[in-house]
Amino acid sequence: MAKIKLTKNEQKAQKDALKMYQRYLPTLTLKKQQLQTEIRTIDARAKEVRAKRAALEKEFQAWIAVFGEEDAFKPGMVTVKNIKKSTGNIAGVEIPVYEGADFGRGDYDLFETPLWIDLAADRMEKALSLDLEADVLDEQVRLLSAELRTTTQRVNLFEKVMIPETKANIKKISVYLGDQQVAAVVRSKISKKKLQTSGGTE
Repeated sequence: MAKIKLTKNEQKAQKDALKMYQRYLPTLTLKKQQLQTEIRTIDARAKEVRAKRAALEKEFQAWIAVFGEEDAFKPGMVTVKNIKKSTGNIAGVEIPVYEGADFGRGDYDLFETPLWIDLAADRMEKALSLDLEADVLDEQVRLLSAELRTTTQRVNLFEKVMIPETKANIKKISVYLGDQQVAAVVRSKISKKKLQTSGGTE
């Protein structure tokens, strides 16, 4: 605890500081709750996207197996050319927002490849798009979690350190100033008595 001056000016400064802390604390607490809610929502969305991706993969494997031509589809047939992202803002934190992607298709001979290859490539694009969306959602959670840590530290600092410390300082100064006032009254009475006594003996 830093040493404080036991003066009226210091008492006013401490009271002003306490008012400021008590004004900011509800805002910080609200921000903390908002971040926690957003993180839970985005986390659930990411799980949903990954479940969709897993279901698509399962369906895809079963679908290719039916045609019995697993080797016809090569992973390099579909590539990501460009990821489209915009920027969003949650509780003052800038986050990336997935807007889609542009895909490229590898060269393949239309006469030598099965008819279903184009359909398979479409499904592959969908799967890749879900992967990219999940990655962006993970990045949102990472950024918001970092902000949540900082906000939680500030809330704790205000609640557990600054506010109790400032209240204790105000009390300490008030007690000291009160004692000084009592002492001044006592001294004044003693002086008065002395004056009366000395005045009476003359």
